[in-house]
Amino acid sequence: MAYMEQIDSPLLPETLAVAGAFDFAAFTAADVYGALGREQLRPVDLAALLSPAALPLLEYVAERAQAATVKHFGAAVTLFTPLYIANYCENECVYCGFNCRNKIRRGRLNETELADEMENIASTGLKEILLLTGEARRQADLDYIGRAVAMARNYFTVGLEIYPLNTDEYAYLHKMGADFVSVFQETYDPEIYATAHRRGPKRVYAYRFHAQERALRAGMRGVAVGALLGLGDHRRDALTAAVHAALLQKHYPGAEISFSVPRLRPYARDTLTDKAGLNDPRGFRLGAGVGERELLQVMLAFRLFMPFAGITVSSRERAGFRDHVLGLCATKVSAGVKVGVGGRTLAEKGDGQFEIADSRGVGAMRAAIRTRGLQPVFKDHVYV
Repeated sequence: MAYMEQIDSPLLPETLAVAGAFDFAAFTAADVYGALGREQLRPVDLAALLSPAALPLLEYVAERAQAATVKHFGAAVTLFTPLYIANYCENECVYCGFNCRNKIRRGRLNETELADEMENIASTGLKEILLLTGEARRQADLDYIGRAVAMARNYFTVGLEIYPLNTDEYAYLHKMGADFVSVFQETYDPEIYATAHRRGPKRVYAYRFHAQERALRAGMRGVAVGALLGLGDHRRDALTAAVHAALLQKHYPGAEISFSVPRLRPYARDTLTDKAGLNDPRGFRLGAGVGERELLQVMLAFRLFMPFAGITVSSRERAGFRDHVLGLCATKVSAGVKVGVGGRTLAEKGDGQFEIADSRGVGAMRAAIRTRGLQPVFKDHVYV
């Protein structure tokens, strides 16, 4: 599309070349033990840890991962919450509740509602927020998002999970007060990506892939990388996301690079999927083969491959799983989550993007962290 900036970057071909070089079925237990014995993992070691051969050895992988987590993060676990400010979307993505063809309530928060929601969140003690929108430049334009960022900056450290932007647009939002950008490639498999994204600007694979790099060039402090596990081959997507993250860290060594590990979830009021939210009636199969054990395997592998990278565990996961991975490999967790537009101080103005499995508030999440002998942290850096 005409407005989409093209940047000179080697990261896309480098990422796909490395990630496509391995056959997961070929790895053995000896390869897994070999990877665990290395101080610094190579992509081939990461592939071994993601392979089926590693599943029976997860206890050993977990021991190494926990030691790395303690070494680099101590007992700290950072809390944050998302705030959906608009759910209009121009994309037809088969797995998403915001799909432009879904008959859901659409809305966006006005400035009074934004202020009320932010004051409510701030009253819980949280100091970090993630502002989210659907992907619709007309209904949630750059000026609107900029005003929301400026308001949020009065209370919080501000991250963004919005539609991909050009470098100058990220620079504008950074000037308004945002310092972190999260973008999920959803799947790194170009063929599955094209099948899952049927219409809209999100169809442009390369523009989305380079979003984190444009954000870093614009001055953002950090970026998050991730795939929506279950949309494609979860092992291949996890491997590719990790290689992408490592190359970003190599090219931008001063940046904070982190991982998110969302799995596909059902969503309400959809018109494209069955009641379980897993099957598109036109033949697209979603979410096969990614149970909690597989998700844990991915998170442990990420920790060992990039031991200094933060890992966020989503409210998509049940409370027991989230508590288990805290301090083991996860270093950041959401609390008091609402996935509709608003919903804290007023009735939701727009329907949610997906169903959550852990609805605990900030107090309960803080207590759960302390129960595990860990330290809940509301703010992990200060500007000087």
